[in-house]
Amino acid sequence: MRDIATGFDLAAPPEGFADNPFPVYDALLNHAPVLRQPDGSVLLCRHADLDRIYRDTTLYSSDKTAAFGPKFGAGSPLFEHHTTSLVFNDPPLHTRVRRIMTSALTPRAIARMEPGLVAAVDALLDGMQGHGSVDLIEDFAASIPIQIIGNLLDVPMAERGPLRDWSLAILGALEPVLSAAQLARGHEAVREFTAYLRDLVRRRRAAPGDPETDVLTRLIRGDGADGQLSETELLQNCIFILNAGHETTTNLIGNGLALLHDHPDQRARLLADPALITLAIEEFLRFRSPNQLGNRETTARVNIGGLDIAPGTNLHLCIGAANRDPAVFDDPARLDVGRKPNRHLAFAAGPHVCVGLTLARMEGRIAISRFLDRYPGFALRDGRVRGGRLRFRGYAALPADLG
Repeated sequence: MRDIATGFDLAAPPEGFADNPFPVYDALLNHAPVLRQPDGSVLLCRHADLDRIYRDTTLYSSDKTAAFGPKFGAGSPLFEHHTTSLVFNDPPLHTRVRRIMTSALTPRAIARMEPGLVAAVDALLDGMQGHGSVDLIEDFAASIPIQIIGNLLDVPMAERGPLRDWSLAILGALEPVLSAAQLARGHEAVREFTAYLRDLVRRRRAAPGDPETDVLTRLIRGDGADGQLSETELLQNCIFILNAGHETTTNLIGNGLALLHDHPDQRARLLADPALITLAIEEFLRFRSPNQLGNRETTARVNIGGLDIAPGTNLHLCIGAANRDPAVFDDPARLDVGRKPNRHLAFAAGPHVCVGLTLARMEGRIAISRFLDRYPGFALRDGRVRGGRLRFRGYAALPADLG
């Protein structure tokens, strides 16, 4: 495995890596946790390295203007989106937008969302009853975050249909290597999404919502920030909000249900002690992190693990590997729904820690616990389809018999 690790190229991974990257992650942790890539970037796998980098915004920048120009084309729709959204920015824009979001996603505000989330999950479970065979992604997991994030921005129910496809196309453009077709789909999705949001913002300016519950109204008014956002900042960060909570939460729910099917001992343990669900969600996040890769760019010369790294170097932060680091996790290849402590990095860390982590945890907890309560004997059928991405890990289809 040493040769596999030291010769690993994220831009041209070995066959089968997208389906099962975990043996390669383990080899990288053992033999090449800091690995120079053929294009000059550096792949990092150790938990301690990622945790330190996430917390240091001076030496490690989230700004992707330089990296995304060649990738998307300067001035293109994807370039404008990904260089304006919260996740790929440093202060002051990051600080301004994050303040608005955190002021809206307080513990009190999230607690107010719980009854609506329970009702939405129960309605989906009711809709599956009697069908026997269902797709746990299409019929369940993917429907939950679209409704919750749609509610945050008060997107009319009748207008939510295109949101998932737009989100998948835009986030899919973050893969290490893109085909021409993927690039074209991403650009078109940004154009269509922006046009839709421009009209939604126009309508919301004319008839503002309750800023206590309507994040779009808060973004328009600039609540919690110093000054209002520009039109571009507003539209692109609305796209970010709708995207960020969608695919990752869908993956959390789908991955969690698949893991419980594949580890019957852990399913039995959770069914016997439903109070373990909070710890189980953290373990699903660690064991099959919905987001497997992050990025930073060095702002000065640094040395990581003995490797001298020049300023302006792109760093690939391998979250999926860091969450299997034996220096942090006891027996990391074992699923343990009662694992404690669990210092996973599924939500990153530091100033860029996921702004919606409490909401995502609540969605996962309610969705999986209520599903198990209703269908404890569910069984996956042949025909699982993985998402096929390196950056995001989840399923495109998860056929199941409800039992």
